[in-house]
Amino acid sequence: MQHALCPLDGRYASVVDALRPFFSEDALMFARVEVEISYFIALAELKEVRELRLNATQKKALWTVLERFGERDIAEIKKIELRTRHDVKAVEYYLQERFARIAGLKEAIPFIHFGLTSEDVNNLAYGILIHRALSGVLRPALRSLQVELARMGKRWSKVRMLSLTHGQPATPTTVGKEFQVFADRLQRQIDQLKGFRMQGKLGGAVGTFSAHIAAYPDVDWPKFGARFVRSLGLQPLSHTTQINPHDDVAELSHLLCRINTILLGFSRDCWLYISRGVFKQKVVAGEVGSSTMPHKVNPIDFENAEGNLGLSSALFTHFAEKLPVSRLQRDLSDSTVQRNIGVAFGYHLLALRSLNKGMSKVTLDLKVVRKELDAHPEVIAEAIQTVLRKHGVSGAYEKLKKLTRGEKVTKEMLGDFIEELPIPKGERERLLKML
Repeated sequence: MQHALCPLDGRYASVVDALRPFFSEDALMFARVEVEISYFIALAELKEVRELRLNATQKKALWTVLERFGERDIAEIKKIELRTRHDVKAVEYYLQERFARIAGLKEAIPFIHFGLTSEDVNNLAYGILIHRALSGVLRPALRSLQVELARMGKRWSKVRMLSLTHGQPATPTTVGKEFQVFADRLQRQIDQLKGFRMQGKLGGAVGTFSAHIAAYPDVDWPKFGARFVRSLGLQPLSHTTQINPHDDVAELSHLLCRINTILLGFSRDCWLYISRGVFKQKVVAGEVGSSTMPHKVNPIDFENAEGNLGLSSALFTHFAEKLPVSRLQRDLSDSTVQRNIGVAFGYHLLALRSLNKGMSKVTLDLKVVRKELDAHPEVIAEAIQTVLRKHGVSGAYEKLKKLTRGEKVTKEMLGDFIEELPIPKGERERLLKML
C-alpha cells in the first residue's frame, strides 16, 4: 500500500528520480550547508576580519564536512529543527557542532552565519540547485526531445500531407515541416533557457549589510557580497529588501510556461494525427488499451503529457504571479510556495518523458496520408488561382471559388477545368501533376 500524497512520489516516482538531488528537502539542506561553509571561508579571506583565519588543513576539513554530508547529517538537522522550529537555524547549530570538532576552529564558531538572515542562505541555495537541475536534467531532456523532433522533420520532409485549417481541408503541407515547426520553436526557448541565470541576494536583515558594517565598517560589504554571489554562479543583486525579489524565478517560470505551451500544442496535434490515422502506434505485447474494448490502442502518452504540462504551467504561473510580491521588506508567504518548485519541474519532466515515449511508438501510415490527399483534390485550388493571377487572368480567385467552395470536387472535375485554362501548356501540365 502506497502512502504518497503526490503522484510524483508515488506512481511516477521512478520517472522523476533524476530531480531529487536538486529539489528534495534533503537537497535543500545540503545546499544550505554548502552556502554556509562557502561564506565562512570567504569571510576568512577578508584581511579586515582578523579574528577569523583558516589554514589549508582547516579549509580541507570544512569541505570534508560537505563531501561527507549524508543521511545521518540530515537526520541530525531535522532533530535540531524539532527544537528550533527554524530550518536555517538548525543548519547553523548543526555546523557549530561540526566545526567544534575541527582543530583550531572552536573560537571561530561565532562567524558561522555571521551577519546573515535566513533568506541570504535560502535564496542562494535555491539558485544553486535550480542551476544544477537545469544543466544536469532539464536542458538535456528538452534537447533530446528537440533533436528527435528535428530528426522526424528531416525524415518526413518530402512526405506531402493534407493540412487542416479551421478543421477543414487546406493547402497540402509536409509531415516533416510540421515537426520542424515545433523543433524550431522549442530550440528558440532552449537557447533562452541556456542563457538564463538565477540571481543572488546577500545583504543581511533588510539588504543594507547593517550588521556587517556595525562589526567591520572598513569592509566594502556590497563588493564582497557581489563577489561571493558570483562565486556561486549567480548574478548578484545590488538593491534588495530582506529577500531576493524572485524576479529570476518569475522569468524562469514564464520561460518554462512557454515551453509547456509549445509542447501542449504538439501533444494535441499528435493526438489528432493519431485520431485521423496519419500515425499508427506500435502495439506493445501485454498492454491494454481499454478495460472493455479489446481493439483500443490509445494515445495515452500524448494525453499524459498534455495533462502534466497543464499542471506544470499552473504551478509556474502561480510562482510568477506570487513570488515577486512581498509586503514591505518581507513576508513569509514565499517560503511555503518555493518548496513546491520541484513539483512544477517534476510535472514538466514527466511530460517530456511521456512525449519521448509517445514519439518512439508512432509510425507514419503513408496509405492514409495519400488517401486523405486523394479525397480532397480541391486543396490545390490555391495553387491554380495563383498561377492564373501570374498570367493575368482576371477573376482567378472567383473562378476557383465558384468551382470548389462547399462542393464535392473530383480529380476529373479539376482536370477538365485545368485543361481549359488560358495559360501556357507547360503550366497546365504542371498543375495537372499536382492532382
